[in-house]
Amino acid sequence: MYNTVSPADAVAGIQSSQNVFVHSIAATPFTLIKALVERADELENVTLHHLHVEGDAPYARSEYTKSFRVNNLFTGANTRHAVQEGRADYVPVFLSEIPYLFESRIIPLDVALLQVSPPDVHGYCSLGTSVDASMAAAKAAKTVIVEINPQMPRVHGDGFLHVSDFDKIIETNHPLPAHPPRTPNAIETRIGQYVATLVEDRSTLQMGIGAIPDAALAAMTNHKDLGVHTEMFSDGLLPLIDKGVITNKYKIKHRGRIVSSFVMGSQKLYDFIDDNPLVRLLACDYVNDTTVIRQNPNVIAINSAIEVDLTGQVCADSIGTKIYSGVGGQMDFMRGASLSKGGKPIIALPSVTSKGLSRISTTLRPGAGVVTTRAHVQWVVTEYGIAELYGQNLRTRAKRLIEIAHPDHRETLAREARDILKLGV
Repeated sequence: MYNTVSPADAVAGIQSSQNVFVHSIAATPFTLIKALVERADELENVTLHHLHVEGDAPYARSEYTKSFRVNNLFTGANTRHAVQEGRADYVPVFLSEIPYLFESRIIPLDVALLQVSPPDVHGYCSLGTSVDASMAAAKAAKTVIVEINPQMPRVHGDGFLHVSDFDKIIETNHPLPAHPPRTPNAIETRIGQYVATLVEDRSTLQMGIGAIPDAALAAMTNHKDLGVHTEMFSDGLLPLIDKGVITNKYKIKHRGRIVSSFVMGSQKLYDFIDDNPLVRLLACDYVNDTTVIRQNPNVIAINSAIEVDLTGQVCADSIGTKIYSGVGGQMDFMRGASLSKGGKPIIALPSVTSKGLSRISTTLRPGAGVVTTRAHVQWVVTEYGIAELYGQNLRTRAKRLIEIAHPDHRETLAREARDILKLGV
């Protein structure tokens, strides 16, 4: 049905100064990346564009600076140091807008490197775990190079490409990178319990990966008829599906279906989504479109942050001047949830860092980026409680945020609110 080549032959046509897209998250095409890096001595100034990718991202190492440049649309741990050292770049952009960057050729793509499932009897392969902006990249790129992996799940939705769309094909057979769920600690569990109190029956959930979203989901076992419309999901959903808590009965958009843009988790999760009509992975410019999100009832958006200041500004992509992650879909869903009838946009975070520094601060650190503005923030949750900020003036906001800060920092925050912000709290 199709012809294959070796990994070296597959990437042989990539030239210096070209723009190359790399498939996202669990779909990272490791074999093609390895073959490309092996050509480093032949190449100069090849720019690799991607969201977070798994693995060690060898092209981001300092010895390959002349050969490759990374342009992160979301910065992961494997490229973070390269960005912070000035050897790689970061684009602050809403996840919902990334497909447009490719389609409009604001970021012109010469090549897309993808990992896909084997073709069905009609010749169609699935993008598997990551549709996100990867479908837009595949359609915009002049050349599409894929590795077909039988361990890539075949997932219903928008992620199908025909083998005739591929310019070069290799075959691989390896497990996808897995992130088994971690048991939340006491602080994360408490935060999750508070978040769960804000969720009403028949709500539509958006959540990310990590212990706090999983803790919140674990606290919803007595809820009824929840739905899911989210940019991504992980293993935390599976128990609620098994218990019949998640039914998607009351969604307006895609009733009866879980809608997402990508997934990341354990092998159990990948097995669950494989050929499962319950799950639809769709492009992120649709999933994260606020006009789509707001149509579902009671959208609960659960997002995290690095730091929140006393006026409600949320920093989620940097630690001071150091880029840490990305804008992602936080603002898409914070705004979409706030426009949903009965919706609640929630920022959930521990009150202190691992070093004991307060994550609720008088002002954001110098250079910190505002991902969610204070006008968009409505609910902030820590292990000490819930602060409702919507419609509140700066003085009331500061008072409520201090009340959910760590007790060790409340006196200092109150003093600085008076002295620096001139807010009498």
